[in-house]
Amino acid sequence: MSYKQVKWLILTIPTITIGLWEYVRHEYLLPYISMDLGNWLSPIIVFLVSILLLTQLFKMMEMIQTELNEAKAHKAALEEREKIAREIHDGIAQSLFLLNAQVNKMEKAQVTDRTTFDKLKQNIFRTNTYVRQAIANLRHPADPASISWVQGLKNLIEELKRESGLDFKIGWDIPEMQLSVKDRIELLALIRESLLNIHKHAAATEVHIDGYIMENGWQCTVIDNGVGFDLGKNLGENRYGIQMMRDRAAMMGWKFNIERNGAHTIVTIQKNFP
Repeated sequence: MSYKQVKWLILTIPTITIGLWEYVRHEYLLPYISMDLGNWLSPIIVFLVSILLLTQLFKMMEMIQTELNEAKAHKAALEEREKIAREIHDGIAQSLFLLNAQVNKMEKAQVTDRTTFDKLKQNIFRTNTYVRQAIANLRHPADPASISWVQGLKNLIEELKRESGLDFKIGWDIPEMQLSVKDRIELLALIRESLLNIHKHAAATEVHIDGYIMENGWQCTVIDNGVGFDLGKNLGENRYGIQMMRDRAAMMGWKFNIERNGAHTIVTIQKNFP
């Protein structure tokens, strides 16, 4: 029996009981039971029926509620694990990749100048900051209202410019007021993942980031001129990142698409207003 059915039974049984009792009393028992005695018997009968039936229904409701609470706890644990995975992937893993690329570059070029090593130290410090921030975010919920969306996007682009030499072209016409706090967090994460995938895998030289308002929503596209990949084949280490992007977009109710059009790979994120 479902939670809704139990609730309706609890609401209707007392009404049905008193209705049946009054019908039987007036049709068959008036010669034997006075009006005063009948009025006293009415609450007693309702009480006895409640003890016999409603207590069992309340037990069933408590069992259903316990199962719901266990399901919520299980879902919360899964969400927390996903949160940990995102924290690691969005900050730590990506920073470690950049550090590894820098070390390999230095090793091949046999670089010994102080500037390069200072830059490497800064990136190591940044990675350490990501680790500490990830731990803090897992212990205490972050305050999303304090996040500047535009500044976060600019910082991400500037960092990738320094690391990759990519040429960025930005065409952004979505007013920040059109994005909720959650929209800003998730959209920035999706753009960041797209850009890091381009840096790591695409061998691109140019990236276009566009955002614009449509008649019934907004759309964001990230376009690069890299080598692309076949979505039908094994994507290797890139599979988790793309799947995470799909899951994030689906969680927000957004449309998400990756396609290859000529010499360009296009990532599209679209939100339709209700």
